[in-house]
Amino acid sequence: MLKILHRKKQEETITQPETSPTQRFERKFFILPKNIGFAYSLLRQFCRPDKDYPVSTVHSLYFDTIDLDQYNRSASGDFNKNKVRIRWYDEESIEVNSLPVFIELKTRQGFASSKQRERMFVPVEDIELSRLVKGIVSRTVLNNTIAGFGYIPESPLRPVIKVSYNRYRFTEMLTGTRVSLDYNIHSTIIAPDLGRREHDLRLEGGVVEVKGPSIELPVTLRKMKILDTDWSRFSKYSNCIDSHLSDPGSLARFGPPGRILER
Repeated sequence: MLKILHRKKQEETITQPETSPTQRFERKFFILPKNIGFAYSLLRQFCRPDKDYPVSTVHSLYFDTIDLDQYNRSASGDFNKNKVRIRWYDEESIEVNSLPVFIELKTRQGFASSKQRERMFVPVEDIELSRLVKGIVSRTVLNNTIAGFGYIPESPLRPVIKVSYNRYRFTEMLTGTRVSLDYNIHSTIIAPDLGRREHDLRLEGGVVEVKGPSIELPVTLRKMKILDTDWSRFSKYSNCIDSHLSDPGSLARFGPPGRILER
């Protein structure tokens, strides 16, 4: 587990800009629940565990407009899409009064994407589920940060959903391409007007994400075809929203549309 270390001035909210965005190509492969263990074993054959953060738990609070503009763009496969979220890691290892979170803007144009983020420290209690409706940081801080990234949404943003999952990180041995395997994906609706108030609604299955400078997959990663998977537009944000908005008992509550989830 990652350890959140004590730092000077943690009681103050501080920001630390990170490097400018680098364009990358991101490919996602949905993994059936029965194949998650197989996927991990397969990736271990031709990838090295990430040297810094090989295993972690990821939490993201996604923001959207009142009419869910970002969700609708993602669901319809628009060429240009933006996602605004606040991300933090491994909350179970928190030992101090504040923790680092990252305000992130993820921008996608077709198959190419980039991510900008800034780190800041917030009080631990601000990530409690009951308080997420406040957005973790003030609206002014959020808007000023994403404006600094060059993004000004047409309508005000508000927190919509918390999505959490476990992640294995790898580096492909021959090319250095970044690879991750995400599983145990679960979510909680934060926006009260959406009506669905289930906590930790689980999305069955997992996803392998491949992020690199080329749209072509490294030769070794093409072996993933034996996992009964293919390149998809899988979006944790979009699919988790779909799950919460689907009727109880329907297949769409547990997995992406068009997938039969064999165990």
